[in-house]
Amino acid sequence: MLKRLSITALLLWGNLPAYALEEAPLEPKPGYGRIVSLFAARLPREHLARMPIDDAVAARSWTNYFASLDRDRVYFLQADIDRFVGSRSTIDDQIKDGETGFAYQVFEVFKERLKNRCAYVERLLEKGFDFEKEEYYSWKRKDAAWPQDEAEWDELWRKRVKNEYLRRLIARDLADAAKAAPGQQPPDDAVEEDGNGEAADPDADLSPEEYIRKRYKQQLIALEDSDPEWVLQQYLTAFAQSYDPHSSYMSPNTLEDFDIQMKLSLCGIGALLRAEDGAAKVVRIIPGGPADRDKRPKRLKAGDMIIAVAQDKEPSVDILHRPLSKVVRLIRGEKGTRVVLTVIPASDPSGAVTKKVDLVRDEVKLEEQAASGQRQAVAASDGKSHNLGIIKLPAFYANMQAASRNEKDYTSSANDVRGILEEMKAGGVEGILLDLRNNGGGSLLEAIRLTGLFITTGPTVQVRERFGVRALQDPDPDIVYEGPVVILVNRISASASEIVAGALQDYGRAVVVGDTKTHGKGTVQSVLQLSDRDNLGAVKVTTTTYYRISGGSTQLKGVLSDIVMSSPWDAMEMGEDSLNNAMPWTRVPPARYTPVADLRYIANDLRHKSLERRADDPRYEAYGRLLDRIRQMDESEVLPLNLAERRRLAETEKELAELQDRLGEMDQDDTTDDRADLQRDLALAEAASVLADFIALQDKLGSLPSPVDHEMKSTTQILGEWLRDLL
Repeated sequence: MLKRLSITALLLWGNLPAYALEEAPLEPKPGYGRIVSLFAARLPREHLARMPIDDAVAARSWTNYFASLDRDRVYFLQADIDRFVGSRSTIDDQIKDGETGFAYQVFEVFKERLKNRCAYVERLLEKGFDFEKEEYYSWKRKDAAWPQDEAEWDELWRKRVKNEYLRRLIARDLADAAKAAPGQQPPDDAVEEDGNGEAADPDADLSPEEYIRKRYKQQLIALEDSDPEWVLQQYLTAFAQSYDPHSSYMSPNTLEDFDIQMKLSLCGIGALLRAEDGAAKVVRIIPGGPADRDKRPKRLKAGDMIIAVAQDKEPSVDILHRPLSKVVRLIRGEKGTRVVLTVIPASDPSGAVTKKVDLVRDEVKLEEQAASGQRQAVAASDGKSHNLGIIKLPAFYANMQAASRNEKDYTSSANDVRGILEEMKAGGVEGILLDLRNNGGGSLLEAIRLTGLFITTGPTVQVRERFGVRALQDPDPDIVYEGPVVILVNRISASASEIVAGALQDYGRAVVVGDTKTHGKGTVQSVLQLSDRDNLGAVKVTTTTYYRISGGSTQLKGVLSDIVMSSPWDAMEMGEDSLNNAMPWTRVPPARYTPVADLRYIANDLRHKSLERRADDPRYEAYGRLLDRIRQMDESEVLPLNLAERRRLAETEKELAELQDRLGEMDQDDTTDDRADLQRDLALAEAASVLADFIALQDKLGSLPSPVDHEMKSTTQILGEWLRDLL
């Protein structure tokens, strides 16, 4: 067992200023030992990987825990890391014995380091900064070394705070300039006005010094407000996430707030959040919620990082390092009330700019989640117009209670799409475009039933669980629609969306258009309580993996597009492959299925036509420049700390935002006019043109190429590849 470290001794290292603790150090509560022992027994037994908690798991957990407290490596010193490094190979044994002393010792050191830095920030603000000096701040520090000594620590923080000061200063300057220029769109961090002409930004009148002081003060208050349960959850989650990024420990309080998606959508903003880098990351915008219905240029988007929350006109509350459950409580509220979020945009992860997003809390309206359809005449490359059916499906939804009662025509995505398809067939459509962008999944059964609308009976997806692999079948031999199909996806298309896109691609029933690949989440988690009698929390653990009927998993690789039409998400770190300790891609033997066509050569022809069309359209050339700029921003590792250079950068980002607004988001419809949708939404327009070309090619060929015509791989060949992968 580790001896308890002396906080006083740690604080005296390197003659660092020591600040007396205002409260007793946090320690494990009685009963935590039982929780930890049950967790350590349950996690390896229930997780699909079935890995024991050993030294390798301990090393990853050690790294995860330090990263959860100090991902950018700005608070801990190298001396702190050296002091605790011996525990990398022992905390696995400690956790099996119910011991968590290591976690609380590290947390107390972290809290003292934060106090030290808050005091240093105050001294920096009093001294001021030289904004004419040519220097840069390295903001990407996830893999950087911890500061070696006090001098290096202070220099790092001088640049860090100077960067924050510049960001606030330039945002205010741009806001003033926007006010002085009527008709101009304010920058992302500009001060908006509400209906009464009053400032919507509660912090609008704060100077950069006041704003930064307030931010660090709130961060310190939030950390001091942490309780032993929060530390326990952070620590055990570090162990769970050494298995995969979606597993975690849910403390008793967090368990009560478990279904964040539903609770936010029922009485909040309608967004799925995940704790990341000390902030609340927007994983997905929930269809039909307030954030989804917001069509303003400055709106909440997937990938955004929420760093502060304000209630209407009250001051903002910094939420950095707060438990996600507490952040959710701040964001949730009564229907009709207003919440103001301070956000680092997904398109600029450096934090060079921030934006304020205000939303009125409301319920998700089921009718706004529902599938919707429109018919549109679109010309193919040969000039001939074709009648297309465009179906947008935001989620795979179903009234499960009504389904269990065998009610006829219960609400479900498959039922709704079936109805739309039948109407479109009666209207003479020649092809179907299924828009699955931003569809994060939902009911697995609905994905199976929807796939079945386009195929005869057969397997739709394979699942690997603890006791083997099984194929899930579409039992209905009826085909609702047999004509050409194009599926439009992006990096947010996940889970059930990937099942449908992958299955129809494998059957040769659809050409997939969109980002280079879909999200790549091929796993399913189960929430298992640690005790049936007592509320000891639960372990959320990965128990199932999805596989395509061709044998490959959707994990990491997702579904590759046949024709790439990138969105901004393709230029960012979005998707399963950007997460630490993600489960690997694997494959299983293919299911027994019969492809109806070989679309490889047709897809190749359609790809060439698409590239030629985009090369001749100035909108796509401009959009290419936009994506290149977003990619450069995402890959950039430094920010200028010279005022003039930073102003030029801010003007560039303003132009980028304006260009993005003019060209459309390619992931959200900004209007209800059908023709305007195709004019503004470049991805939708291009996918429709691809479908028109698809129809024209099929008309020219008379029928789609049969799989046997182009030497489709036999089951024996695929099995051989699978065996080679295993060896």
